[in-house]
Amino acid sequence: MFSIYKKELQSFFYTPFAYALTALFMLLFTYMFNTSIGNVENPVFMFSFTEIFYNVIFYFIFIIPIMTMRTYADERKFGTEVLLMSSPVSVLKIVLAKFFANITVFIFMILGSTLFPIVTSNYGEVVMSQLICAYIGFFCWGAMFIALGMLISSFTENSIIAGIIGELAMFIFLFIDDFSMTDFISQYPKIQSALYAFAAQPRFAFFSQGFIRLSDLVFFASAIIVLLTWNYLSLEKRRWNRG
Repeated sequence: MFSIYKKELQSFFYTPFAYALTALFMLLFTYMFNTSIGNVENPVFMFSFTEIFYNVIFYFIFIIPIMTMRTYADERKFGTEVLLMSSPVSVLKIVLAKFFANITVFIFMILGSTLFPIVTSNYGEVVMSQLICAYIGFFCWGAMFIALGMLISSFTENSIIAGIIGELAMFIFLFIDDFSMTDFISQYPKIQSALYAFAAQPRFAFFSQGFIRLSDLVFFASAIIVLLTWNYLSLEKRRWNRG
């Protein structure tokens, strides 16, 4: 498992890929940070980063599919999937190794954003409780969508198609709560409740406001487990099809 994890990390960090993604993320975060700072009139202020994280998740759906689109698609495209599937490593370990590699890159990106709270604390007061909760929520949100992006990558050998479908899927999940509140869906309370139950954005909103609810943690953990299980089943099916 560790050898696959190491191989995945090398594919990210031995090429400009991880650094380009991190630079793009930092560019988005910087833009949101400067916009929020520009709306503050006092030179000394309390800053919670709530609005920044809440806005960043919208733009971040364009980054995660780029990160995950190569996970399985490139293995199939370059013919290395055969070696991977015939290796003594179990399918579960393959899925987990690739997931943890993507999570490592995600954490690398998040760590870069910690520069902003440090700078802010020199000129004002950072609301640490909200900041910590926002980071926890952002990590849970990102981990869930990484698992989703990996699943989509397992369905095709074209990484570009995996990226496009990933964008669409994450866009739908991001705005499913808004869709459930439309006048048309409101006519059907049961459907509305079912759709809202799958909405991740309202749950992240609680984190960004400084609240950690057990129900939200269970939601993200359950979603990650389910999506990784589907990853496992997708790869296991391909292994059996290959005989």
